[in-house]
Amino acid sequence: MTVVTEAPVLVSPDWLALREPADAQARAPELVERLRWHLRNDECPVIYDLGCGTGSMARWLAPQLDRAQHWILYDRDPALLAYAAASVPAIAAGGARITAETHQRDITRLVPADLAGASAITAAALLDMLTEDELSRFIASCIEAACPTLITLSVVGRVDLTPADRLDETIVEAFNAHQRRTTGGRQLLGPDAVDVAADLFTQHGAEVLVRSSPWRLGSACGALTTEWLIGWLGAAVEQDPGLAELATAYLHRRLDELASGRLGVTVHHRDLLAVPS
Repeated sequence: MTVVTEAPVLVSPDWLALREPADAQARAPELVERLRWHLRNDECPVIYDLGCGTGSMARWLAPQLDRAQHWILYDRDPALLAYAAASVPAIAAGGARITAETHQRDITRLVPADLAGASAITAAALLDMLTEDELSRFIASCIEAACPTLITLSVVGRVDLTPADRLDETIVEAFNAHQRRTTGGRQLLGPDAVDVAADLFTQHGAEVLVRSSPWRLGSACGALTTEWLIGWLGAAVEQDPGLAELATAYLHRRLDELASGRLGVTVHHRDLLAVPS
């Protein structure tokens, strides 16, 4: 029997690989069109990908840009950087060459000099793990770079499940509280981060576009849905250990619904494109 415990759920390369197709399907294509327009006069844009993980942003975006590109991949995990460097596409749309380099960096300590020469900045599933001070420095550095910043797949604290269950709201509230938790003396922004980011970019005079980018989960992506459920409930129970027994029963109800093809899940995210004036 699967039991939901309060042990923290860690990000792993396997999880990043599992979610990559859902990420690609969810991202807002309109913002890519706008980014492509802003890069139209740059023969070989230099794109900084911050918190790159396994490099899924480069794998998704690079083939959509019809020109040569150079990607600079930042992450604090050397193993993820090695994977990312080996998997960046070599050829863009139209046959132009793509090159890449990696740098081990802690994004929470980002300074403007780290983004020297950037034509564009990208990040994904990152903002909710920052504090308000860290996000403020992050955005100030992006503004100083004076180029478009595309940030995708920021959680917003909304999950819709069908069929409805009496525990849905309780689990959502506990998960969102976990996302806003204080850890290591850091108060995380969690699902508030994308709104805070949009406000900060606007205060700096940037044009900001925000679009919905929901995951739509269910039996068609059963492995991802299962792992998401376990991680979602694990975070809720870590926040409120008193939910453990109820969450375990809830998980088994939901897995039964998934197996029978009855479960649908929409995990809401937002994508943001900021262009300095």
